[in-house]
Amino acid sequence: MAGQPEIRRLKIERFRGLQSLDWRPSSGVNLIVGGGDTGKSTVLEAIALLFSPVGNVGVQETDYFDRETDAEFMIEATIRAPADMELEAKATQALLPWEWKDASATMPEVDLTGGAAPVSALETVYVVRARGTEGIEVIWEIVQPDRSVASFPPGLRRLFGIVRLSGDDRNDRDLRLVHGSALDRLVSKPNFKAQVSQQIAQFDLALDVEQTDALKRLADDLEKRGLPRGDRLGLTSGQGISIGSLIGLMAQKNGTSLPLASWGAGTRRMASLAVASQMDAKFRITLIDEIERGLEPYRLRDLADDLLSEEGQAFITTHSSVALNAFASASLHYMDTKSTLAQLERAKVQNHQAAHPETFLARVAIIGEGDTEVGFLTVLLEKALSKSPRKLGFHLSSGGGDDKMLPLLQAISATGLVCAALCDNDDKSPGLWAAVKVLMKDTLLQWENGCIEENVIAHVPDADLWDLLADPDGATGDRARTIADRLGVVSKDRADIEAACAAKGTTLRAVILAAATGKKDSAPDEAAKKAWAKHPQKWFKSVDGGAELANKLFTMNLWPNIESTMLPFFNALRHLAGDLPLKPGDIS
Repeated sequence: MAGQPEIRRLKIERFRGLQSLDWRPSSGVNLIVGGGDTGKSTVLEAIALLFSPVGNVGVQETDYFDRETDAEFMIEATIRAPADMELEAKATQALLPWEWKDASATMPEVDLTGGAAPVSALETVYVVRARGTEGIEVIWEIVQPDRSVASFPPGLRRLFGIVRLSGDDRNDRDLRLVHGSALDRLVSKPNFKAQVSQQIAQFDLALDVEQTDALKRLADDLEKRGLPRGDRLGLTSGQGISIGSLIGLMAQKNGTSLPLASWGAGTRRMASLAVASQMDAKFRITLIDEIERGLEPYRLRDLADDLLSEEGQAFITTHSSVALNAFASASLHYMDTKSTLAQLERAKVQNHQAAHPETFLARVAIIGEGDTEVGFLTVLLEKALSKSPRKLGFHLSSGGGDDKMLPLLQAISATGLVCAALCDNDDKSPGLWAAVKVLMKDTLLQWENGCIEENVIAHVPDADLWDLLADPDGATGDRARTIADRLGVVSKDRADIEAACAAKGTTLRAVILAAATGKKDSAPDEAAKKAWAKHPQKWFKSVDGGAELANKLFTMNLWPNIESTMLPFFNALRHLAGDLPLKPGDIS
């Protein structure tokens, strides 16, 4: 990124639906996710307006927050401009840079004694802004450290090479000779569009005799009135629309030449980026709204690879799981319902983003520590919620184990992404877990001690323990084998296993728990340790096993024993779903 411009800080006040936003994007690709109508597209539109390459940009009262035009809107960016951009040399007014310190633009150090100013090691930045005035017009400015302002004209704004693909259905601007478009910047030379207009103006429309006579009569009348003699029809441009904007790239389809602007949305978008990539401009900031629009998954992945491998900053919004998976190495930012943008720490979420991308697109992300918790919650959520979790926008995924769960929840809970979780308690990092609990409240259910198997099996009466060995098909052999192996006996019969437990001074409950959780500290050798570590797969360490364990809560009448522990968690989810809270006894 050393040779590319970069937005270090973006502030938006009263622009469209954003009342106030203060955001520090990352270098490279910034992927923005969040619910509908939170302001994601508006952020991209604000950047596009701030660096608009044209001088006249029309704004409307709808561009002002709450349509109140008696107060200005403001879009301000702190930018790093590489030295070879020569921003100061190309400006018509003297520009003074700020210094980047503590993630903000700060006043540069000066020598007040009249000697040489100290040489600072801090990076220099500039502060640029666009103001929507009460007169419903836009003024572009460069804010100096002494609070004076210099002009930020189109010539300087064009240096930043903004390439924008909007989320609407007509992404063809960069495929036509619109002033400031990618195609315009690629092929235009001085007076190029004027030459085009002159040539088109010479084109005569073929008229019949009646039409020709009517025009002759009009021309004679104009001449008598001392007005210019208008005696022919030709193409003209109206206010705000140039003839050049009607000229665009053509491509052959089945032997017919068609404007690329008339092709499919995905083709138009990819073609626009291809045009931009061919420009001689050294600098580029890319804005893509709803990157998945019109693209098959394979083309979306190819585009992601290209953007991630390029230099230059990019800002991308998406509602696509494929895009989230493809951009797992990008910086991920979540925009909540209060239009606050917060970054999810990449090291903590990257693996989950690649494996379970829909987590970050859900209305409520529910994360179980492992597959057992996912299966367990799948059954219980159907009982606890008024509708299917999927229809409520709730998405359930596995956190990948205890070592990954805490950092993942730390990252998510620090943003506006609504999250719920069911976790073990291995008594590690209690202070960090307590901090996450403060943020998540009742949407975090962490067992008081131990794991899910321990907290369920603890409530099984001694007389019913053998029933735990029966899988959904009623078979007990595989689980009995894991117990027999741990006891060092060949027989899988209940009587022989209970006798072995008594001989070894242990209980059937303890051996079941050891097998179901994979404990191997008492294994006689390394081979036994490896074999014992696989025992949980015969029990509940799978999505199906977690579902079986949840169903046993009811078939074995265990639910009343853990209802008081779990009910606050489910009521927190019901609150998010807009449902009334449950009372004891409502889940059965």
